[in-house]
Amino acid sequence: MSHAAVLLVHADSDREYLRTPGEELQTDLGVLTVPDDPDPGQIIETHLEEPFTVRALRGPDLFNHFERTGAPMMPRDVGLVVGHVGAQSGDRVLDAGTGTGVLSAYLGRLGAAVTTYERDPEFAEVARDNMALAGVDDRVEVRGGDVLEDLDALSGEEFDLLTLDTADAATVVEHAPELLTSGGYCAVYAPFVEDARRAEEAADAVGLLGVETLETIQRELHVDDRGTRPSTAGVGHTGYLTFARNG
Repeated sequence: MSHAAVLLVHADSDREYLRTPGEELQTDLGVLTVPDDPDPGQIIETHLEEPFTVRALRGPDLFNHFERTGAPMMPRDVGLVVGHVGAQSGDRVLDAGTGTGVLSAYLGRLGAAVTTYERDPEFAEVARDNMALAGVDDRVEVRGGDVLEDLDALSGEEFDLLTLDTADAATVVEHAPELLTSGGYCAVYAPFVEDARRAEEAADAVGLLGVETLETIQRELHVDDRGTRPSTAGVGHTGYLTFARNG
């Protein structure tokens, strides 16, 4: 297992850097080397005596600082997945459409064992590096390739959770009864409502239970001296989440 990265936060600005123990940070504020076992709250100074505070890595930091290979799943959607399926330590998760790896890293940090598939070899390599930064590369295995082409290798395995963020998610859902343990959950993230519809229809067709699709919308509140009102800076839509449970 790799040591999880830490955040280095400059005391007099909002500048943050994600670095692993022993790694060097070089900025216009100077150079420093992260200690092998830094404590949260510890102050480290650069050679120019600029102070940085060590902050322990938390889930939202993964979204903010992972190297990206596309649009990662938003923390609000990750929260809905975790809450609706009751993800917990010891769960076995099969994931497809790794991308940046935010969902896999969240689940790994919860203590789940995750097998995740990414078709693009370069994206898969970036995701592996991100798992090492998150300190979960012992719990999250990033496999290159298409999960649909690897179903024979997965035969006989039972997963507590199936999470999908791929264009062909509905086709994978058709295999959910064989992949999921009794009572296991399936969660599909879809950016387009047509994909969500196909996922829901596939879940119904194979007899999954409690099938429902939710749209994720949040509105930020704007607070100032005059009062409080909803922000006018956009609708806050991210996507659609379809949930179902194996019988």
